[in-house]
Amino acid sequence: MPAELTLLDPLVDPAALPPMIDPAKTALVIIDIQVDFVSPDGASGKWGIDLSILDKPLDNVDALVTAARSKGATLAYVRVVTRPETDSDALKALHVRKGRSLEGIGICRAGTPGADYYRVKPEPGDIEIQKVLYSTFSGTDFDAQLKARGIENLVIVGFTTDCCVDCTARDAFHHNYDVFVVTDATAAYEEALHIGALNGLAKNCALLTDTQSVLNAWS
Repeated sequence: MPAELTLLDPLVDPAALPPMIDPAKTALVIIDIQVDFVSPDGASGKWGIDLSILDKPLDNVDALVTAARSKGATLAYVRVVTRPETDSDALKALHVRKGRSLEGIGICRAGTPGADYYRVKPEPGDIEIQKVLYSTFSGTDFDAQLKARGIENLVIVGFTTDCCVDCTARDAFHHNYDVFVVTDATAAYEEALHIGALNGLAKNCALLTDTQSVLNAWS
């Protein structure tokens, strides 16, 4: 792997991980696994983005969901659901100033297939959060729901590492949660963005781990 694509911090020692992510106090946070972001039939696929980079992380998310359920960890499903009236002025201005079409912000619209989950689905008793931008905490009751369940630790998976995973992890740290990002159950559309985001999070607010270590901790 080229030097610029190397993780600068080591992953958490697998032997030390189990007490850090005690299922009774931990939520697996599953971010934005939706048609418009992940499916070839969604917006990203229609824009020509190579989504094969997401295949292995999706498989790992499936395995982590199964393990979390079997051990009684909280599952929190997060997705973007937008409407024209929720498109912020700042978001629209950013696109215009970058020379982008405003059509590009019309993704994951309420009532369209693009907003639906892809390959994952919450079950009764799971936390389900709808947001309009990047952070799961912004404009939602996510923090209150976690605290009501006694959650102290968040294990974060999903997409994309450089956007909604990053923003959620940073806000989680600011809300006094211990944050773990699963390096091979997250991804960006470009590997350099994925690794860069992981390095930034590890430097400032999160611990990095991988799927097998979490599965072993919850075995």
